[in-house]
Amino acid sequence: MKLNFKKRLFLYFTFVFSISIIGVTIFERNKEREQKIETLEGKLDVYTSTISSVLSKNVTINISNLDSLVTLFPPELRVSLIDKKGKVVFDNSIKNLNQLENHSQRPEILALKTNSKGTDIRNSASKHQPYLYYAKDNGIYFIRVALPYNINTKNFLKPDNSFVYFILVIYLSVLFLINSIIRKFGKSVTQLRDLAINTKVVDSNFHFSDNELDEIGKKLTENYLLLEKSKNEINIEKEKLLQHIHNSKEGICFFNPQMEVEFYNGHFIQYLHLITDSDEGNPNVIFTDKAFERLQLFLKDLSANFLDYKISKQGKIFNLRLVFFENKGFEIILNDITLQEKNRILKQEMTGNIAHELRTPVTGIRGYLETVLSQPLDEKKQLYFIEKAFNQTKALSELIQDMSLISKIEEASHTFPMQSILLKKFIENIREEYSIQLAQKEMQFTINISENCEIKGNPNLLNSIFKNLIDNALRYAGNNMSIVVNLYNQDADFCYFSFYDTGKGIEDEKHLSRLFERFYRVNEGRSRDLGGSGLGLSIVKNAIQIHGGTIYAKNRKGGGLEFLFHLKRV
Repeated sequence: MKLNFKKRLFLYFTFVFSISIIGVTIFERNKEREQKIETLEGKLDVYTSTISSVLSKNVTINISNLDSLVTLFPPELRVSLIDKKGKVVFDNSIKNLNQLENHSQRPEILALKTNSKGTDIRNSASKHQPYLYYAKDNGIYFIRVALPYNINTKNFLKPDNSFVYFILVIYLSVLFLINSIIRKFGKSVTQLRDLAINTKVVDSNFHFSDNELDEIGKKLTENYLLLEKSKNEINIEKEKLLQHIHNSKEGICFFNPQMEVEFYNGHFIQYLHLITDSDEGNPNVIFTDKAFERLQLFLKDLSANFLDYKISKQGKIFNLRLVFFENKGFEIILNDITLQEKNRILKQEMTGNIAHELRTPVTGIRGYLETVLSQPLDEKKQLYFIEKAFNQTKALSELIQDMSLISKIEEASHTFPMQSILLKKFIENIREEYSIQLAQKEMQFTINISENCEIKGNPNLLNSIFKNLIDNALRYAGNNMSIVVNLYNQDADFCYFSFYDTGKGIEDEKHLSRLFERFYRVNEGRSRDLGGSGLGLSIVKNAIQIHGGTIYAKNRKGGGLEFLFHLKRV
């Protein structure tokens, strides 16, 4: 069974303390026994000194004198005289001394060769019982006294147990104290362990025991909570980043320094399918396919930390961007820039077209005014050239207005508020404005729309839509023709309209798909003579798109040009 830290610590302390207590107890008991032996030896030394004193006064041994002396001693005391050769010459407990062995090799006698006294506890060979022997050398004899090592002597030499009881009380008290301290300490260690193993137990109210580990525990708790907060914030930001990457229209793939895939989004695989012939869905194909040869050479060379170039494939244009990270990992971003490239080219063409369109009226105005200023003209001719210049300024003003309108439609469509409009009445008002031009062209304008046809639109944009369509018909349909606006269908969401004239239409149908392009002209020379900015139908298309609809152009079966479009209902 595996013991926990608290139990092991308690056992360690108990073992060390027990060893110390046992050592102290043994030492004290031995010391006490030695002191009692010394006390007993002191008494025996008095007896040997008394005998030595008596012997020193008589050169020869007087047995009667010794016998009388011994009677003064305790009756159990055994007294012996041993000569230098080890022969016992007197023993008050033995009558026949001849039966005694030589005592020169007795331990207490041998001890006198190096010490002033000799002691031993052993069984007597002659008395067959244990004795405590004490011997002393008086110069002529070895004087030995002995006490029977019986119960009385043993009890006298036995240490006092009161010290043992005292030590036992101290031992148990200290063990209890150690246990209490270890319990507190163990509780803190257990809490630290729980904090390390099961971090879910930690909250802002987590409290350690009040001891030296409290401050450390509190600091660890604070650091952990701060770490968890930072971790949660990082995870939230990571989730946001992953959501952004997944929802991004860019194809993104992350690689580690070993060029192994770590993460990619769906667009990256989609773009790879368009660029390569592989259908495996494996981003590593980017390192082998010929379409990415420039990328592969860059990764071999590693002469820079950044790569950015375009790839044309399947009629699309992709931008590839590679960026290295600090750990030598990198990301590859694929972006479909087909539309951006088309817009860039379109803007370039538009800039050229604008310059071209502005050049004609500006050149005309300049020419007419130079003629008036430099030539001696009569009043009639001056008026003629000034009127010509004025007409050119009108054309220039229309061009600028149309450019401003189409720019506003594309970039700030939200600035056109929508409202409910009865369309038939709205178009009738426009027809009234064109009554003179229609009469001059001998053209009929018919409106086949119900009185209750109500759409949700912007008056200014609707005005531009129908005026530009009417202007287009007046310029190109010819004289003695008809213009018709027809509501041919409607559903819950939209009204579907046809706007046509009965002119000759467009002979080459390849122009029909390009009529709504800016500055596009079917016949450059003839169209320019008839006026117009070249932006009218482009304005119509964009304005209809703002109203949630689309527009198409077609040659009408009965002759003329027809526009089909739909507008959102109220």
